[in-house]
Amino acid sequence: MENKNLSDKILRLSNEYFDENFSQTPFIPYISNIPVSGKVLDKEDLEYLIKSSLDLWLTSGTFTDEFEKKLKSTTGHRHAHFVNSGSSANLIAITALKIFYNLNEGDEIITSAVNFPTTLNPIIQNNLTPVLIDAEKGTFNIDAELIESKITEKTKGIVLAHTLGNPFDVDKILELTKKYNLFLMEDMCDAFGSTYDSKNVGTFGDIATLSFYPAHHITTGEGGAVLTSNSKLKKIIESLRDWGRDCYCPPGKDNTCNKRFDWQLGDLPPGYDHKYIYSHIGYNLKATDMQAAIGISQLNKLDNFIKTRKENFKYLYDEFKNFEQFELPIWNKKSDPSWFGFPVTIKDNSKFLREDLLRFYQERKIGTRLIFAGNITKQPAYLNTKFISNSELPVADEIMKKSFWLGVYPGLNKEKLSFVVEETKSFLSGVI
Repeated sequence: MENKNLSDKILRLSNEYFDENFSQTPFIPYISNIPVSGKVLDKEDLEYLIKSSLDLWLTSGTFTDEFEKKLKSTTGHRHAHFVNSGSSANLIAITALKIFYNLNEGDEIITSAVNFPTTLNPIIQNNLTPVLIDAEKGTFNIDAELIESKITEKTKGIVLAHTLGNPFDVDKILELTKKYNLFLMEDMCDAFGSTYDSKNVGTFGDIATLSFYPAHHITTGEGGAVLTSNSKLKKIIESLRDWGRDCYCPPGKDNTCNKRFDWQLGDLPPGYDHKYIYSHIGYNLKATDMQAAIGISQLNKLDNFIKTRKENFKYLYDEFKNFEQFELPIWNKKSDPSWFGFPVTIKDNSKFLREDLLRFYQERKIGTRLIFAGNITKQPAYLNTKFISNSELPVADEIMKKSFWLGVYPGLNKEKLSFVVEETKSFLSGVI
């Protein structure tokens, strides 16, 4: 009882601490920052963090179990695996698919030319060959109509992100995966809560991934998740996350299989301790219970976060449609995006460059970002990388040169968004 009273006191004090140190400050135009993305935390998040640290367990444990359980119910997957970043989630996902489908070096994976390194890199790191397809104008996603012409006997799968929360053409992609017996991996790091045909994105393919970096829909600080409903893939994912071990005992537990010293695998002697048998070349990519605890608290607010993102997007869309200098985003009629950002493209006939506008925004402390890495083949890291693609990627080039996005995350209110709109009007009036 004494320990509980003390822990309750600590939590009460944490609430006071939060109120004193993290109370909302008034918005001051030209002085206050308007971030393009960010975390939205409250007293409940701090409480969960402290609760998870009081037992000094530190690594994955009961809070991780609860967070993974909540992720499964939220996303509609049978299995969820919490990892230390969205990048790690993508690495595990593609490596697991390579093992599961017995892929060979040089096998081809379809992906978008407008891409993010953490989606593309695991393909390269697994010695697979990326086949880059141009983007679709307006959606910023892969142009699904261009894919079939690039499918060969070496094509094994499709790996795609739902760009800025905007679902790609799921119907066309699934048609191709079925016709050519390809796997599908959905990177939904920007799209938590987006739906296509009233179904959660991430549920259409073999594997889906999430990121919980502070910029994303919910945060655990650093963190990510690998999601699947395939039990065989689940075992590979677990192994790759946990050093590549064959044993499936959770941290701090032994002999879950009840035959710890009765195994014989590989060229090991009979009876070799199963806890130290390794079936894959894996990693240690587990996250901590403290991160998971924040994730539990954040998931409680996900619905409201998504609602606010959609409202903020609609506000900017309704205002920016009055600016003839911009092309606004489009989305599939079956989609209901949980928008990560508000993307726009500067029209060819505009009398200003993108950089002029972005510098203007920066001077007024309005955050902006470009669309992923633009045409990723132009990035210095990939100049000597073997890609298969069309010789020209016109839409990807246009996105690289003329597109950007503004924030819609829940930390932005109407006052801040209206400032963005009014300053945009001011800029445009000065260049016309």
